[in-house]
Amino acid sequence: MLNHALSHLRLPQRHFHALDLSRLLAAIMVLFWHYQHIFVPPVPYHVHVDRAIQPWYGTLSWLYNHGHTAVQYFWAVSGFVFAHVYLSDPRAQGRFWLARFARLWPLHLLTLGLMALLQGIYFARTGTEFIYHTNDLKHFLLSLPLMHYWGWQDNQSFNGPSWSLSTEILAYLLFWIALPALRRLPLALAFVLGAGLLWYMLEGGPNKDVLSCVGYFFLGCAVYAATLKGWLRPANLLPFGAALIVAAFWLKSTYRSGDAATIAGTFGVVFLTLAADMSDAKGRLGFGQKLGDASYGIYLWHIPIQLTVVLIIDAIGVPRDIARQPWFMLSFVAAAITAGFISHARFERPAQKAVFALAARWKTMKA
Repeated sequence: MLNHALSHLRLPQRHFHALDLSRLLAAIMVLFWHYQHIFVPPVPYHVHVDRAIQPWYGTLSWLYNHGHTAVQYFWAVSGFVFAHVYLSDPRAQGRFWLARFARLWPLHLLTLGLMALLQGIYFARTGTEFIYHTNDLKHFLLSLPLMHYWGWQDNQSFNGPSWSLSTEILAYLLFWIALPALRRLPLALAFVLGAGLLWYMLEGGPNKDVLSCVGYFFLGCAVYAATLKGWLRPANLLPFGAALIVAAFWLKSTYRSGDAATIAGTFGVVFLTLAADMSDAKGRLGFGQKLGDASYGIYLWHIPIQLTVVLIIDAIGVPRDIARQPWFMLSFVAAAITAGFISHARFERPAQKAVFALAARWKTMKA
């Protein structure tokens, strides 16, 4: 039940279906960014792929070239959603980490173990690793608690995309610590933390990935707080969002670094998506919630699927140039999306329930 003293910290809208749907689309963006991996030969170093050889490049070039920016969007949306779920929950700090463990770790541990096995097979066949080359005991042990991208890593390892989960754990930690203060000054504190860290990142601060992750997360919280105050409504979200998108393209064309453009573009899309949610009084976007549920599975399964496909085509002697064929690309994308939906229904949700059940049993035993 919502605590009356904290009820002013929660928007009346229970779900944000457009934001949920956008998470699915963001996960699909990452698929296109990583599609280039298939063309990388078995060499022990990074290879730049001519992305123009990829299927329908003329039409899909933005996805192939900028799909990685979906990660920053994930962070911003997470901040918004966490503010919505936890600011008004008086028991949030007590159950926060159990909920995070139940949601993130089962699939992370499963795909981490699977990638260790698949990388071992690939190494036995080729003498090197597939894309992510720092697959040693140190990085495996750091990966178990999702601590493998906190600044002491040599590079991405095993299931490479999990690096962004590792940095997001630090955003969760700071959010959990700051929660009492955020309830008193949600907009001011979230904005200062988010904008300050992103500014520091743009100025060349250390550990850029962690700085940017925490910055995007807390700016997402600030967007939620501004919405609570009534400052963000469809009437101004639409022009603000459009202006930020235009600014993103201008920044990208003007400056060599794309970080400022990514910040502007990310929050431009957040504003436009939030405008769609706030305009959906009849709930026509309700389907977005179930579609968004697949995003985490798509994100963690697509590299194991990709490596499995590479192992198969290499074993049967099919040249990797087969990936230039549109049907091959569509099959890969479809397989990853399907895996995301199956994973959520058949593994992630049952695993969550099992973790909560074990925790309840442990609590009963201790009592």
